Amino acid sequence: MSNATRREFILTAAVATTAFGVAGRLAISAPVRQAQTPDPVPGFHRYRVGAAECTVLYDGIWEKAHDAGFIKNASISETKQALAAAHLTTSFVPIPISALIIKINDKLILCDAGGGGQVQAFNPESVFVSGKLQTNMKAAGIDPRRIETILISHFHPDHIFGLLGRSNAPMFPNAEIIVPAAEYKWWTDPSLIERLPEARRRLAQRIQTVIPKWKNVLPVAGEDEVVPGIRFVAAPGHTAGHTAFHLSSGDSQMMITSDAVYVPALAGAHPDWQGTYDQDGPMAVASRRRLMDRAIADNMLICGCHFPWPAVGRIAKDGTGYMFDIRRPSPQPKRGKA
Repeated sequence: MSNATRREFILTAAVATTAFGVAGRLAISAPVRQAQTPDPVPGFHRYRVGAAECTVLYDGIWEKAHDAGFIKNASISETKQALAAAHLTTSFVPIPISALIIKINDKLILCDAGGGGQVQAFNPESVFVSGKLQTNMKAAGIDPRRIETILISHFHPDHIFGLLGRSNAPMFPNAEIIVPAAEYKWWTDPSLIERLPEARRRLAQRIQTVIPKWKNVLPVAGEDEVVPGIRFVAAPGHTAGHTAFHLSSGDSQMMITSDAVYVPALAGAHPDWQGTYDQDGPMAVASRRRLMDRAIADNMLICGCHFPWPAVGRIAKDGTGYMFDIRRPSPQPKRGKA
């Protein structure tokens, strides 16, 4: 794939939106409240998929207050029961945020970019903390200037705001950004803004102000191999062009689900539950079932941006749902420059 030219990112800072497309507002600038959930130590975890070295980086957490509209077809009581069954807190919905760096043939690929510390909850009962990716990248010995490719699954702010610093300077100036063509087309349609609910319009305005002007953004259609060893996998529903990534190295494989499965205790154990942030609920259900069934059939590891730390494990059928088995952290390799 040929390299695209680079340009400086330009963003307006006056944005209010939602991290997952839910009703209710989030801002890119708000007082930071302390999360109840302790950060993992260290804030990175390395493992291998064949010859590919994977480093998951902790970016933060959304401690989301319970509300009746969070899951369209499940009550707060049912949501709490699902969290308790997974041995998670029921005081709020814990939605951790992570990003993944894959090193293949000495090339670094970043899968999604976190929230960049620019998304905060207006709801006083919720806490949204992000922006720890860069610190944990440094702790892992990874130089962000060496990241050549960034794969973006979809355009929600907890996946794209980490591309920019607060001054709007590019955090990864040397990287080509590859995005799903369907996602790009949907968000950059000029007629979209008037069709969106008020709470989501500023996100669309921000995207349309910037992304069509970025010369280092490459929309890719279909399920191409976007870099050697990694293919796009269409997984629409959460958003119009939401895309998973399939990593293959030797006899080993991993499905990087992004937000198709979001919190496994909820969408894995109860795959037919439809979050209010799923743009097309039935389509999201079909996509997550398809990804999890494929991971099981092909004996893949599975990971996601909002999986419990260290955000990787295996999935198995459990009655009508699926059970996620976390791959427990092992002693970390010595720090070395990447």
